[in-house]
Amino acid sequence: MEILIKILQLLLSLSILVIVHEFGHYLAARIFRTRVEKFYLFFNPWFSIFKFKAGETEYGLGWLPLGGYVKISGMIDESMDKEQMMQPPQSWEFRSKPAWQRLIIMLGGVTMNVILAFAIYIGMLSIYGEQYLPTSEANKYGIVADSLAQDFGLRNGDKIISVDGKTVEEFHKIPLVMILEEAKTVQVNRDGQMVSINLPEGAIGRLVKHQSPYFLSVRIPFIVQSFAERSPARDAGVLVGDTILGVNGNLLLYFPDIREDIQGLKGQNALLTLLRNGDTLEIPVDITEEGYIGVMPNQQMNAFFEMNEKNYSFFEAIPAGMAKTIDGIGGYLKQLKLIFSPEVKAYESVGGFITIGNIFPPEWHWESFWRLTAFLSIMLAVLNLLPIPALDGGHVMFLGYEIITRRKPSDKFMEYAQIAGMVILFSLLIFANGNDIVKLFR
Repeated sequence: MEILIKILQLLLSLSILVIVHEFGHYLAARIFRTRVEKFYLFFNPWFSIFKFKAGETEYGLGWLPLGGYVKISGMIDESMDKEQMMQPPQSWEFRSKPAWQRLIIMLGGVTMNVILAFAIYIGMLSIYGEQYLPTSEANKYGIVADSLAQDFGLRNGDKIISVDGKTVEEFHKIPLVMILEEAKTVQVNRDGQMVSINLPEGAIGRLVKHQSPYFLSVRIPFIVQSFAERSPARDAGVLVGDTILGVNGNLLLYFPDIREDIQGLKGQNALLTLLRNGDTLEIPVDITEEGYIGVMPNQQMNAFFEMNEKNYSFFEAIPAGMAKTIDGIGGYLKQLKLIFSPEVKAYESVGGFITIGNIFPPEWHWESFWRLTAFLSIMLAVLNLLPIPALDGGHVMFLGYEIITRRKPSDKFMEYAQIAGMVILFSLLIFANGNDIVKLFR
């Protein structure tokens, strides 16, 4: 069921993105009185799921969910309609329009994707507002460093001050900042002493491949919230609201440390130290062979930390939404740069539809859905501007050449460029989805 929900979210998000992108081309073409022959969501080789014609345009739904397209008259595109290009140019064709109009038509899709992200952010900020854990608050109890973070030199209980000397306002953005800025050092407060940790060579590449939300997390007290169906702790007399302070006389103030101690006592009897209504108690508990006591801790961040919350009116959300869109574009450009970094080797982590589908939550959550759709809209806009023939960026590149030199590339050259671009795109598609398949087997 979880996989189905992820697939449905992915298909809905892609459908919105494709329709908005292609509508940008369609709208710009119609403004300049250029005929649009087809407008399709998804590709339709051999047959369409359905189609209908309204005016000059055929609208339809294809069966291959790899994107969509608008077929603009008199334009060399993925349809490779050579017969039409051999006819004399008509006034309503793309090739008959001035270069500046053709440029606007080609930029229409990217523009609409940026506008969509902007609109989503405005809506999300005005409806949901913003909430995040400030790094200063996360330092209240210190961090939990997973095995990779410990390899880098971080330790449980460290309080992160800065990355390469720059403070990071949002705690959960620290790994992303480390990746995008290709960080070399992390400054921490360790037991009251300032320590600068030099990240080992290749650290950022390892972090990119790590893809774990637990690289850095926060330490919290172990307050009992609920019990598993099979719970030795509940059977022994532990109650909801108790705070577990230690195991076998070993004082441990935080959940990760207590969990680690309990995991080391599989199948044994342990003495839990509890705090209940201001009183300290000791209760013997039988630990299961798997190393559990059947307790779920309270992990709500706002129960332990003062979250940074801000609500926006619609008009306040406009500049904030614009700032988030611009930051998103800048962040994704930095991610693209990492693909070509020989040290990071981010291309090894490039994924296809499985990777994209997995970023959606396993249950339908509208706030997450729209946040991810805004990110994917920015991603689609940036990728479409890459100077690869068959992408919008390739057409823009050739139109830029034409505007500067006042010489139009020949139709034959554009045909070959389109074929080369499609080969590149299909190769990238195979590579990205091949990476996904390899990860599944791993």
